[in-house]
Amino acid sequence: MKAIVVTEQAAGTAGMKLAARPEPQAAINDVVVQVHASGFTWDELTWPPTWTDRLGRDRTPSIPGHELAGVVTALGYGTTGLSVGQRVFGLTDWTRDGTLAEYVAVEARNLAPLPGDVDFTLGASLPMPGLTAWQGLFEHGRLRAGQSVIAHGAAGVVGSMVTQLAREAGAYVIGTGRTSDRQAVLDFGAQEFIDLENDALKDVGTVDLVFDVFGGDIGKRSAALIRAGGMLVTIAGPSEARPANGLAVDFVVESDRAQLTEIVQRVRDGRLRTNIGTVSPLDDAVAAFNRTERRKGKTIIRVRP
Repeated sequence: MKAIVVTEQAAGTAGMKLAARPEPQAAINDVVVQVHASGFTWDELTWPPTWTDRLGRDRTPSIPGHELAGVVTALGYGTTGLSVGQRVFGLTDWTRDGTLAEYVAVEARNLAPLPGDVDFTLGASLPMPGLTAWQGLFEHGRLRAGQSVIAHGAAGVVGSMVTQLAREAGAYVIGTGRTSDRQAVLDFGAQEFIDLENDALKDVGTVDLVFDVFGGDIGKRSAALIRAGGMLVTIAGPSEARPANGLAVDFVVESDRAQLTEIVQRVRDGRLRTNIGTVSPLDDAVAAFNRTERRKGKTIIRVRP
């Protein structure tokens, strides 16, 4: 099969190449999926599991990509809940070869059925940002109706999902971003916009929850905005500052079939929209990743036409 492989971490996306790789086989509780579309997260080449297995052993050349939408072509021994020919989408294991390939082996529990009225490009754009926003807001942040939320990077791939899901849950949403992001942030449903380029964060007051995607100085300043009993939720690693009277949690997203089903239903209902940027075929994936000017939003690789 054709796949994008990486062999040298220091090279970044410039070290990617299109290559021939053996088709994967389904292990116990696995399925093999013919990938129609794959999502790619820009910093995943810095993640240790991209380069090593669960025991810390080198596993290069490895195939990156963890988001997919496609069709099940084979079942492993003991696999239940899915069938050959079924349309699926989801998030793969961090330490196994990924989805920038024509086929991928995935634990069945990491996948959910993809309804027939949701195309594969859209399906592949949902798992990482949708699950990250869902888990950060509702599992870790324990968001409730009537609370106030700061969604950092609210015009971005994750931040736009955070904004929409928090607003639907009955929260008052303050979105942040660059000056040029203002209209996009408001279009995604934020009731207020905070311009980070003009250091307007200091004028916000206190809120119940901050969803941080940046870390660093913004993460530190965000900790001071948490009111008593509030939450600072981050995907940027452990926070360097803790709220004085609240809690801070950093987390790594996990695949969840029930949550994927909730997310895709909201897309079908028109309550949630994704933030897709560049869409390229697999043969042009390396050029798409190395392009100096990219469209804002999620990069999707169409593996099949």
